[in-house]
Amino acid sequence: MKKLFSLASLLVLASLVLAACGGGGDSQATDLLGAIQERGYILVSTDPNYEPQSFLNTSGSRPSDTKCPSDALTTAEMQGFDVDVAIAIGAALGVETCFATPDWDIITAGSWANKWDLSVGSMTVTTARQQILDFSTPYYYTPAVIAVRADSGLTSHADLEGQALCVGSATTYDQWLSGDFEGLGLPEASIYAQPPANVTIVPLPTDQECAQAIAAGRQDFVGYVTSETVVNANIAADFPVVKLGSAVYSEDLAAAVDKSASLPTASLLAEVNKIIEGMHSDGSLSELSNKWFGEDLTQAPN
Repeated sequence: MKKLFSLASLLVLASLVLAACGGGGDSQATDLLGAIQERGYILVSTDPNYEPQSFLNTSGSRPSDTKCPSDALTTAEMQGFDVDVAIAIGAALGVETCFATPDWDIITAGSWANKWDLSVGSMTVTTARQQILDFSTPYYYTPAVIAVRADSGLTSHADLEGQALCVGSATTYDQWLSGDFEGLGLPEASIYAQPPANVTIVPLPTDQECAQAIAAGRQDFVGYVTSETVVNANIAADFPVVKLGSAVYSEDLAAAVDKSASLPTASLLAEVNKIIEGMHSDGSLSELSNKWFGEDLTQAPN
């Protein structure tokens, strides 16, 4: 009996500890927004290797008083335009912002299994993605462009016929280059050019890795398709690349929530929309765009 009593006491003690740590399942929240406010932080998925939108802050250190889970990054450990937008969203909600960094194809696939709350990762709104994700008001807009090795000798999009180009997996750049305009799901007016004929597609986990591979001397592709903001940052960092021709299409970029989340997300999305619309109105989004891109990309293209 003594042994049984001791075991029961330990179980009760363990359950009390779990409840105190938020692991006891005693949340009173009826929707995702309430759960976020109850725990005191929002977990945002973004890319740790997508400068200048989002990238690691190697000089930052994790604060001791953070509420972020141990496997998440804090605002001190990340930086960039998307990061600043996510931080502003968290501040407006009255909570700390924390960052998860899953692979891009996992984020765009939906069914996040409640592992993070919101995506703020320069995600293009497409009809296919709208089947599985709910999008906010766009917070900025970027042209998609092609960059090639500076020593390639190529001077126009027509020169790319039969060449190999790199893209990030599960990106709109991949869909455009493969000619999957139905999957791309962009308005016809947003598409400015057809992809080059007979091109070989070389996928990497992110399009930034395409640029980094060229800088490292990789030769099995001549260039890559990505946001003009990324190419500008690559050129500024002295990567041996140049932009080829003009933009091939325009992207509307927005935050997203998972349609399959276990708690209702409508109130969270409504608050995020209100925050983004307020940042458009008060000019703070424009300020962040100018800070990170050197130009205002927060106005929809005509």
